[in-house]
This record gives sequence, C-alpha cells and structure tokens, in this order.
Amino acid sequence: MELPRLWVPTPAAKFEDAMPDTKKKRVVRSKADQRADSIEQILDVAEYLFSRNGLHGVTLRDVAKQVGIHTTLVHYYFKDKQHLFESVFARRAGVSSAARMTALEKYEAETGDSPTVEGALRAFLDTDLDLYVAGGENWMNYAAFGARVSNTPEGAALMDVYFDPVVLKLVGILKRALPTYSDEDIFWGYHFVTGALMNTLARTGRIDRLSGGLCHSDDFTAVRERMARFMAAGFLSLKPR
Repeated sequence: MELPRLWVPTPAAKFEDAMPDTKKKRVVRSKADQRADSIEQILDVAEYLFSRNGLHGVTLRDVAKQVGIHTTLVHYYFKDKQHLFESVFARRAGVSSAARMTALEKYEAETGDSPTVEGALRAFLDTDLDLYVAGGENWMNYAAFGARVSNTPEGAALMDVYFDPVVLKLVGILKRALPTYSDEDIFWGYHFVTGALMNTLARTGRIDRLSGGLCHSDDFTAVRERMARFMAAGFLSLKPR
C-alpha cells in the first residue's frame, strides 16, 4: 500500500557538500544565525518524524540522526522530547490560529449582524488551507503532524491552548448566523467540521485509492473549493423541526 510521500527535511550542510567547489561561497555567519538555523533544522525534522510516528514513536536520537548532529545538541536546544514536541506544535499553531482569528474578525466587521454560515466557515477553513498550499512541504508536514496528534492526550491539550479562542470566535459568529439553532447543534456541527478537516490534513491517500486517482489527498486547493460549501449545507440541515 503506497502512502502519499512526505518531504523529508535534509540538513543544509548536506546540500552545501553536494555543490561543486566552484559554487561554494565563504559566508561569515554569526553564532545567533547558526543557532537559529540549527533549531529550525531540528524542528523541521522532528515535525516530519512526529507526523509519521507520533510522540511516542520518535526519540531524540532519531531526530539527531536525521539532522546529522549529536544527540547532546538536541538536548542543548530542547531539554527533552516533550519540550521538542511542544515547540514543534507551537511554531506553526500560533501562525495558523492568528491568521484565522484575523480573518474571522475581518469577516465579522464586514458583515455585522448578517453573517452567513458559509462565509464564517470560509474565513475559518480557507484561511488555514491557504497556509498549507502556500507554505509548501514544511507546512504540509505540519498538517499531517497536527492531524496525527490532535486525537492524543498530549496533542489535545495543546489544541486547547492554541485553538480554543479561534474556535469559540467561529462558534460565536455561527450563532449569529443561525439564531434559531440550539447551541448543541452548532457545537456538533463544528465537531463534524473539524473531523473532516483533520481527516483531510492527515493525507492518508485513501481518497486517492477509492477514487481511482480522480481525487488526491495532497490537493488542498480542491478541498478548499468544496469544504466550506459542503459543511455549510450540513449546518443548515440541522434546522430545528
């Protein structure tokens, strides 16, 4: 069974070593820059490995080996695996949450007392999907990482910290868009939305096989064109009888 290929981060030094001597340039770099690059390489590799194997399936030795450094250097920057895991989560979670909050606040200001379900969902979903499309393989790895860990105790605790405020902002707008709907229905509706989103971010390749190649797990642009519209219809179907 062939799964979608995830990009495996490669240390910058290996790219440099592969270049012809005539192309190499001597660049004097500060220790702060070197430290920042080392941390980014470690985070990129850990993100990829956690996305494939979860928190408990990865060791600091695994990360160090993939980066091409000694394990003590990983310990130096990140005292233990839990700290590394939380740092990987936080690095892009803050960007994702802030982008969606900005989009929701802008939508709220533009629509006032007349928001629509699809409009609110587009601000919430499309904004996030755009990050993965524009961000390339690193962000796609983060998508798979978030989907894998979101249903684990350690991942769920971080989801609460980083994403609860933006989720509650979305719910507040949905309540104004659906004033006759119960809070219970709206929260269930969000539950179904986030389930579909996590399944999409996981990129398991199942849709590829089921559709005979008609659909692709990596095609977040196709998802963006359909998800908010589809989910809005789901919310509307919960109309009180």
